[in-house]
Amino acid sequence: MTVIDPDTRAADWAAGPEAESAEEAEEMPLSLRLSIADALTLGNATCGFMAVYFTTTGILIPHLTGSTETGMARNSAATAVILMLCAAIFDLFDGIVARKLRSSPMGAELDNLSDLISFGLAPAYFVLVYGMVADDAQQKVSAVAAIVVLLAVVLRLARFSCVTMKDGMFQGMPSPFGALTVVSIILLELPFIPTLLAIIGTAWLMVSRVEYPKPRGVLAAAMLSWIVGAMAMLAAWAFDAPGGAFLLQTGCALQVVLGAVIPLFATARRVNTFRGNRRESREARQAEAAQLR
Repeated sequence: MTVIDPDTRAADWAAGPEAESAEEAEEMPLSLRLSIADALTLGNATCGFMAVYFTTTGILIPHLTGSTETGMARNSAATAVILMLCAAIFDLFDGIVARKLRSSPMGAELDNLSDLISFGLAPAYFVLVYGMVADDAQQKVSAVAAIVVLLAVVLRLARFSCVTMKDGMFQGMPSPFGALTVVSIILLELPFIPTLLAIIGTAWLMVSRVEYPKPRGVLAAAMLSWIVGAMAMLAAWAFDAPGGAFLLQTGCALQVVLGAVIPLFATARRVNTFRGNRRESREARQAEAAQLR
């Protein structure tokens, strides 16, 4: 039988619920405590899920029910993409906050799972729905392309957890950049075959060994400005503002061009580095041979 001291009980009662909650927090395992960065990561996952929701309720269901209201589909498509952009902002800031403050032991796992929802499932589902609603699209082929996008993000995130890269660089196109490129390709409304090839090419870039710089400092500010500008273009298109469609097409084209140009610069830089190393090695051998003479 356990005997409780009346004085101890009275002290606990006087301390109130604040003391009890403090004791519970101290007893809570460190791995279960969420940090500010983790809260931003969860915001990322929420945006990804809501993007799937708006794609379903605003695009797919009206198409299946025979609705001819194009404005609703346009608004829902814009909302879904804006939510993916918001997820990218959360993904950008959770890393910054984690470096400045702290991250819980769950931070890396939460980040990968959230990225899988927002930049894997959401864009892949967008591709799938595109194959069902577009006039010239083939549903089964689009489903295969959607699976390719999803698996590319899964493999890219798994490799990110296992491969150690030099500081400041990613291996393969980052999943947020890849997701936005895939969505931009669809919004360009190109013929089906070029759209399909561009989507598969983007998926390949995500699992490639091409090096991409991490968004830090000036690059992070530029990326944030680009995302905010893309949101404005989508809003103008959704509300049918004058020139809104042209702005959207221009923004999507720039996104796709960036996705194609960055690998070319990265490859050229790698080739120049390789040639420079060979030149230095050859000069070192020639100098050593001259000394032996």
